[in-house]
Amino acid sequence: MMDIYGWIQLALFIGLLALLTKPVGLYLVRVLDPTGKTFLDVILKPLERFIYRALGLDPEKEQGWKGYTVSLLLFSLMGLLFTFAILRLQHLLPLNPQGFGPMSSDLAFNTAASFTTNTNWQSYGGESTLSYFSQMVGLTFHNFASAATGIAVAAALVRGIARQTAKTLGNFWVDLVRVNLYLLLPLCLIYAVFLVSQGAIQNFKAYDTASLVESYTVQEPKQDATGTSVKDQTGKTVMVEKKMETQTIAQGPLASQAAIKMLGTNGGGFMNANAAHPYENPTPLANFIQILSIFLIPSALTWYLGHQVGNQRHGWVVWGAMAFLFLAGVMVCWWAEAVGNPHLTALGLDQLSGNMEGKEVRFGIFNSALFATVTTDASCGAVNAMHDSFTPLGGLIPLLNIQLGEVVFGGVGAGLYGMLIFVVLTVFLSGLMIGRTPEYLGKKIEAYDVKVSVLAVLILCVSILGFAAWGAVSAWGIAGLNNTGPHGLSEILYAYSSATGNNGSAFAGLNANTPWLNTTLALAMLIGRFFFIIPVMALAGNLAKKKLVPPHTGSFPVSGLTFLILLVGTVLIVGALTFLPALALGPIVEHFIMTGSGRLF
Repeated sequence: MMDIYGWIQLALFIGLLALLTKPVGLYLVRVLDPTGKTFLDVILKPLERFIYRALGLDPEKEQGWKGYTVSLLLFSLMGLLFTFAILRLQHLLPLNPQGFGPMSSDLAFNTAASFTTNTNWQSYGGESTLSYFSQMVGLTFHNFASAATGIAVAAALVRGIARQTAKTLGNFWVDLVRVNLYLLLPLCLIYAVFLVSQGAIQNFKAYDTASLVESYTVQEPKQDATGTSVKDQTGKTVMVEKKMETQTIAQGPLASQAAIKMLGTNGGGFMNANAAHPYENPTPLANFIQILSIFLIPSALTWYLGHQVGNQRHGWVVWGAMAFLFLAGVMVCWWAEAVGNPHLTALGLDQLSGNMEGKEVRFGIFNSALFATVTTDASCGAVNAMHDSFTPLGGLIPLLNIQLGEVVFGGVGAGLYGMLIFVVLTVFLSGLMIGRTPEYLGKKIEAYDVKVSVLAVLILCVSILGFAAWGAVSAWGIAGLNNTGPHGLSEILYAYSSATGNNGSAFAGLNANTPWLNTTLALAMLIGRFFFIIPVMALAGNLAKKKLVPPHTGSFPVSGLTFLILLVGTVLIVGALTFLPALALGPIVEHFIMTGSGRLF
């Protein structure tokens, strides 16, 4: 049931988010201005200057959109290769108390691409696969770097909108350094200490072993002398029973990674259970702060937008459109999970609790629905409940959120520049409807601007639907499914939506750790991140060189309720309708089957 405590928490969440938007946005203005002063300058300014000297950078030299983009792509490529090497060589590197071996080449490529693109999709169990060195150096490095990269792109696009007759958009290296030094590192230091105070672990101990009060039996693949799984004559893996009398309790430097995974909308868990694990998400207070931190920087960036373009009302309209879409999604998801399966309700089996499958009892239905909506509105992907166990309509919301481009606050930076693509399209379509020359904040929206904006949207659509269709008709795609029928289609569709949208969450019934799935998902991640960023940067460069047109009677206002409604409509029409046929064959038809015959998949 949708109880009063959920309503109070939702009101508290959205209220705190609104209150924090301006102060954090004001701080972002100072961080993203190379000459801006912060209260941390006394400590960090000498370090900033040292980094520039060590790298041979001139912080006052700005780059055009092509130079900025090339720097970003080269930095990301080097980071991908760096992490790939660590994962392949982790058995030779320090801080590996469990003696984990190297990742396979396809899984290492998938993981390196995943963390480079801020996706953090995980086809492995962190505590059973990765050494502390791999977690800290290989992955946490990208949690900071990819988050800073997203914020840098957003800042470059905003500069392109705010400037006139300009050829430059800032300096990528300066933005990267300042975002990490003055924003992400200080906040994450405080955040990690808070998580430790709540019960999250932060150590370098070897794993503990505890004796079970009651032993139990599990089935596991039979292996030959070389450690390879044995298969029978039909090709199926032979399973053998194993008696479990002890439990391994993982340890490690968890809190430091959990802080940046939330604040940087990364989402990759130190533990396989992610934020459902009590070490990563120990208390209700920690759960609430983690949800709030996912939206914190993306929300503040809307204030930064309004400040930089000299139209604060426009920044709040963008915030309002995001907030409206967020509230609509969380209401549907919460309602669907609270109602549960009507056939079970009729039997009295979930009349009071709703659908609790796949959810932590300590969080319950509302906190699970809120977390699922927030983490997929943003390109975070951390989970405190298993989306695969949601009701069909409850699972539809996280899937749809990703397919909209994760522009509902979205990832750090990525949400803002994704939403600004829709803003440009809204201005263009509105101009066509009323017969006016499209203008956005004093700049004419011309054919080039529309083309690169449409290209950015089409890239996501083609990647999601193309890879999902390929997987759905291929033996390698079907082999990874844990469910049949429409839910099986949803698992494949969710995987490629999550990869292309750089989200990283999953309908976890899909076994994605196979060469084909690891490779195609990695390609989808790279396409969704960098093939989207390139047209965004092209748009920024083109807008920067335009002259500002003084406001006139024909100017289209972008700071009122009318524009908010048009923006929401454009996001839903352009973003959602593209995927409606696929959604109809997946979660929508599954809902009707559940309510009709009661069959579950």
